[in-house]
Amino acid sequence: MKKLYRTEGPYKMLAGVCGGIGEYFDIDPTLIRLAWVLLTVFTASALFWVYIVCIFIIPRKSDVYPGY
Repeated sequence: MKKLYRTEGPYKMLAGVCGGIGEYFDIDPTLIRLAWVLLTVFTASALFWVYIVCIFIIPRKSDVYPGY
């Protein structure tokens, strides 16, 4: 069963949110980051606040899979 988490390690850039979403959907995290930035720019920064909320809501990978 797949679980959503913030990634740690090489796919982590800022807080690991886009990397975790990319791993969950099996998509390159760079594409997720690019889409997130473009949508944030064109939606008057609404997604910026969504990203901040995701940082606090989505657990880290080591919390979901202990020992990772």
